[in-house]
Amino acid sequence: MKIGVIGGGAWGTALAQVAAQGGEPVLLWAREAPVVASINADRVNAMFLDRVRLSAAIRATEDLGDLAACDALLVVVPTQHVAGVLAQIEVAGRPLVLCAKGIEAGTQRLVSEIAADACPDSPIAVLSGPTFAHEVAAGKPTAVTLACGDKALREALADRLSGPALRPYLSDDVIGAEIGGAVKNVLAIACGVVEGAGLGLNARAALIARGFAEMTRFGLARGGRAETLAGLSGLGDLVLTCSSTNSRNFSLGVGIGSGRSAADLLADRRTVAEGAFTAPVLRAAAAAAGVDMPVTEAVCALLEGAHVTAIVERLLARPLKVEA
Repeated sequence: MKIGVIGGGAWGTALAQVAAQGGEPVLLWAREAPVVASINADRVNAMFLDRVRLSAAIRATEDLGDLAACDALLVVVPTQHVAGVLAQIEVAGRPLVLCAKGIEAGTQRLVSEIAADACPDSPIAVLSGPTFAHEVAAGKPTAVTLACGDKALREALADRLSGPALRPYLSDDVIGAEIGGAVKNVLAIACGVVEGAGLGLNARAALIARGFAEMTRFGLARGGRAETLAGLSGLGDLVLTCSSTNSRNFSLGVGIGSGRSAADLLADRRTVAEGAFTAPVLRAAAAAAGVDMPVTEAVCALLEGAHVTAIVERLLARPLKVEA
């Protein structure tokens, strides 16, 4: 199975490295010409992942048409660009493995819903979990969720992508796997704010627990399963991204908690903090579904310029309730 990777950022490059283990050929599409040149000439993605020497089996291209030679495609562009990129590709019923995490602005579609609308003949899988790209690319032990409704396909994909350091756990709950990845980005911003504002480890632990409750409520409302949300793609990813500045979303929150404006922080970034785009969409989707998500609402307020102290006071002043 020849793998094509759509997206030459850090995560796309790391997945290409995984797929190329054992010398299997992998084609990586990147929008940026310097990324393509750097990978092909120097065996490194100097722009996004310069710490890892890449396999000689990876070839980079700027031409989406070259992906026609691949048997399956890993979609690793930011959520807000998935529809536009898929519209430019002749997929021809090939499997799509969705590796972006988020919810589309305006439509409130999950990435699987975007892909199903754009490529109705293609089987859909989702790969998600607690993954920092530089660790995956360096071959450090990692476990992920690989969700797909087609049992034979998810087993074939797992066999192709697994290796000495990457262990996929299989699921048929595509929606649950996606919800975890989307919601945790928003919660990671909140935990970064706690860190940046010096609110303490007690506050961070409480926020992770209450944030997980929000994730579960929303996931169940959208048709996901509780066990998926409690697994690698939900709780596992939440714990990772809420505890390290290697997380783009957590580091954005640290900046906000330290007193910088969200607008300035986002303008300074070369890479995408997906939670900043997901938060207002998630707030709207939760309201439409009748799901209470106070931490998500707090993150939205902070992104819109509210002061950290006022938001913390608002959360602590909420009526007492039974834990659920």
